[in-house]
Amino acid sequence: MSAADSGAGTGAAGSGAGAGAAGSGAGGRRIRALLFDLDDTLMAHTRAVDEAIARAQGAAGGAFGADDTSAVQRRWAELEEHHYTRYLTGELTYLGQRIWRARDLLAPYGIELEDDAALAWFDDYLVGYRDAWRLFEDVLPALAALRAARPDLLLGIITNGDLAFQADKLHRIALWDELDLTPVRADGSVDDRTRRGRLIASGELGVTKPDARIFHAATAALGVESGACAYVGDRVRTDAVGAHAAGMLGIWLDRGDARNPVTDGAEGEPPAGVARIRTLTELPALLA
Repeated sequence: MSAADSGAGTGAAGSGAGAGAAGSGAGGRRIRALLFDLDDTLMAHTRAVDEAIARAQGAAGGAFGADDTSAVQRRWAELEEHHYTRYLTGELTYLGQRIWRARDLLAPYGIELEDDAALAWFDDYLVGYRDAWRLFEDVLPALAALRAARPDLLLGIITNGDLAFQADKLHRIALWDELDLTPVRADGSVDDRTRRGRLIASGELGVTKPDARIFHAATAALGVESGACAYVGDRVRTDAVGAHAAGMLGIWLDRGDARNPVTDGAEGEPPAGVARIRTLTELPALLA
């Protein structure tokens, strides 16, 4: 998902769920590096957002606090998708998208916010969001299985988001050291060459998924050809198809009921050549 700071199809290799159906998904390639999306792929972003909005309503009272929580959560997700996309395309600044999300959420309740007040509301919301950051249950078992099967495999993350915010998130959910990450800078340099993993963030590079340049920046930072890389994410076009078009093995993580309700189905079906998995624990068999 988009790295927003609160950003089922049947590909050729994914004609059935489970590792057996996906076992030939690498198409004969020898995959040397595996990269992940972060939000709603590794971290349960939508779940954290929903918990934070419920907390914000409980603290607010009034018409906003009394409104149907599921409806408010849905509208907040839609506003995130709209305004965070405006940030990713350069229409809004990073703080600007926060301001507009807060304003548009509260305006129907007669609450008009100036910039400073909108940012203050968003900061309060972020307390609940951060407190709710959790990994999906399949993440650590999948990483352990990958290390056992492929100790040589390089790992990393490509995220559409602000580098500092996403790095903080990775530290808090204990993936920074688990993936041995270091940031990749706009000039292609890395902060710590003794670490094997790479964090590529659109806010640092100035280019966003699905643009091939952000995927190629990752392969260059890892020193691996695109054809020897796989990339897995929860969005069909932004993640899996974008990686596929950049020469990688694109993998769509279809989490079923855990999909983001706003983006679910919005990016179409995966084309031939894009693998589909239901859980990260299918990755070792897919990359075997």
